[in-house]
Amino acid sequence: MEILVVGPGCPRCMTTEKNVITAVKELNINAEVKHVYDIREYSKLGVMLTPAVLIDGKVVAAGRIPTVDEIKNILMKIKNI
Repeated sequence: MEILVVGPGCPRCMTTEKNVITAVKELNINAEVKHVYDIREYSKLGVMLTPAVLIDGKVVAAGRIPTVDEIKNILMKIKNI
């Protein structure tokens, strides 16, 4: 599973990345978490608002900071946990 956090590196984006990493660790999911900082890549990924979270290429959150619990719920639905 590939999880992308998309944003320029602002505090909101960094909090989003931290929340994603925490959720992945708490669920013990094997996932690669990457941060996309390049604004030119945003539209290619389908992102219009940051911070954004993509899981396997699909935007699951954008324009706000998702909580750890929200990310965990999304991951559990995707992984059928």
